[in-house]
Amino acid sequence: QRVLMVDMDPQGNATMGSGVDKRQLKLSVYDVLLESATIAEARVKSERLVEAGCSYDILGANRDLAGAEVELVDVDRRERRLKQALAAVASDYDFVLIDCPPSLSMLTLNGLCAAHGVIVPMQCEYFALEGLSDLVNTIKQVHANLNKDLEIIGLLRVMFDPRITLQQQVSDQLKAHFGDKVFNTVIPRNVRLAEAPSYGLPGVAFDPSARGSQAFVDFAREMVERITAMKPVAEQRVA
Repeated sequence: QRVLMVDMDPQGNATMGSGVDKRQLKLSVYDVLLESATIAEARVKSERLVEAGCSYDILGANRDLAGAEVELVDVDRRERRLKQALAAVASDYDFVLIDCPPSLSMLTLNGLCAAHGVIVPMQCEYFALEGLSDLVNTIKQVHANLNKDLEIIGLLRVMFDPRITLQQQVSDQLKAHFGDKVFNTVIPRNVRLAEAPSYGLPGVAFDPSARGSQAFVDFAREMVERITAMKPVAEQRVA
């Protein structure tokens, strides 16, 4: 599959975790949002990923992105900048994955306006439920007012430890409230997954045999099945 990873988080964790040094980026998603570069000009490939046989294109992010919200404050249709930029490369990819920051900001709104579906990774902890409620309400508002194609693909339980009673209780609450919107796959807490970013590799490339990596492969299959079953909103699939 042809895949583009768009990092919309100024921390640049998805960029660094894909083997791209955010400090060395000549062009980034910041330049794309400000329309000083196209995605075709700013996207890069990671040599580490190519060597690992797990290559995808990366539209990276760094601290510059934090200033984009201020610079776009007076710009008309600023929430659609990413969507407009992606339209130019739609035929290049089968999937576009957008990693949004954990805050309901203009950057997140750009991601939601560009996407056809949302995957919500969450730890099964008490305060995560409260944050999830706010996010679901935001998604509903974006669907109603800005992006009729936007759907919740599913909720992904991550860093899960079934030995912790509270996590099991929160997991049960999620399934009771959201039903089949909760992915069957659960990503366990796993040391090898935690080590992978320091090597600039996704867990599935760093140690394919690790329990966490195998869980992510299962999740990817389940995700593709769900997206395929969604109503066809476009040839391009963006999540």
